[in-house]
Amino acid sequence: MAMTAGRRSLSRSAGDGRPAAPVRHVHIGLGSFFRAHQAWYTEHSPDREDWGIAAFTGRSSALAEALTGQDSLYTLVTRAPSRDQFEIISSLSAAHPASDHQGFLRYLAGAEVRVLTLTVTEAGYHRDGGGDLDTGDPAIQADLAVLRAQITGAVSTVPARLTAGLAARCAASGAPITIASCDNLPGNGPATARVVTQFADLLDPALARWIAGSVSFASTVVDRITPRLSARDAAIIAARTGREDPVPVVTEPFSEWVLSGSFPAGRPGWEHAGAVFAATITPFEQRKLWLLNGGHSLLAYAGSLRGHDTVAAAITDQTCLAWLEQWWQEASAQLDLPVADTTAYRGDLLARFANRRIRHQLAQIAADGSQKLPVRVLPVLRAERERGNLPPGAVRILASWLCHLRGAGVPVDDPRAAELTALASGTYHSAARRVLSALDPALGADGELVAAVCAVAREMGGP
Repeated sequence: MAMTAGRRSLSRSAGDGRPAAPVRHVHIGLGSFFRAHQAWYTEHSPDREDWGIAAFTGRSSALAEALTGQDSLYTLVTRAPSRDQFEIISSLSAAHPASDHQGFLRYLAGAEVRVLTLTVTEAGYHRDGGGDLDTGDPAIQADLAVLRAQITGAVSTVPARLTAGLAARCAASGAPITIASCDNLPGNGPATARVVTQFADLLDPALARWIAGSVSFASTVVDRITPRLSARDAAIIAARTGREDPVPVVTEPFSEWVLSGSFPAGRPGWEHAGAVFAATITPFEQRKLWLLNGGHSLLAYAGSLRGHDTVAAAITDQTCLAWLEQWWQEASAQLDLPVADTTAYRGDLLARFANRRIRHQLAQIAADGSQKLPVRVLPVLRAERERGNLPPGAVRILASWLCHLRGAGVPVDDPRAAELTALASGTYHSAARRVLSALDPALGADGELVAAVCAVAREMGGP
């Protein structure tokens, strides 16, 4: 990017931010959410000068290269309804592309690294329908073959990357470490432990035993909206700060981080930045997954059917708002939390959703529906069906997703897109039965549910 007269790039040597801290924390999933969330919490911890982060991209190298070019510094813009606040985040000490596998292994081998966090989306764990490692996945099979041939060989999947890193640690320092998933998976700590230990057991049972005794898997609930950056955002940041930053992050004022689990090798003082450490995480997890994330999925599919492109636009539509309240009523009834707490949380969500200065694109939320709906919507649906109820809010989410797969609303972006769009073709009834069966065979066999989804899809005007 060409420099505009009077502006310069971010640089620690020019006095921007703090000196890079020693790396004690490794992260996989170098993206906007991590930089607005985990890196922000470390930036606001009192011991931040002791806890530098080395982060690796999920796939491409462009973001890592851009960050490296400005000493891993970046601008965080906190966008309130009335104004922006600008902050330089210094907690990222090094940015690496996913292809730097040897660099990843070197970090994990060292005892100075105490924590590893992940933001790789639900699909990144390569789980089958029962939550086990999907050993039939060609990518998993390919990585297993690579590591059997050479334990330091380059791999691509998250379970393999973690297993290879832990193998390097076991062979070198053998020091304990905590791995904390920050993805929207129920029981994300045990879920991560399950796929990693299963992969390790296929590779080397002795390694799996070492992992069971030396690696702690913490569970977390995370929340902070990070909309995609626009060209206008970049121009505003440059004008207001006097610095060119090709990789800033825009976020909302609200942030939540709840953690449960042990950190035997230590961790930053995240609680001083607002993180909560809880004995059990399930109620917080369900509240967030069902109310926030489930509500987002409803707006993404149903709102885009009604011509909206952002959360803020959809929430001003009284029909969408009524559908959202209907879903929230169903989901709230399944939460093991005080009613007053849930009511207050819903009020906070409405205020956040209505922030028109946060352009949270429905197309962004709609991606990977086949991975998201099983954890955001199906637990509530199953609980209601066990009581003999046919919950209209949950039915509407599934019906609008079916319309989405049939070509209505935002484009389909899903790891199972080819399969699901084919299943969604034909008559509404056969499409509803096949698509529900793809989520869970029991749903496709539920004639009453299939008929309800079919009827609502027709009512919503899908193709």
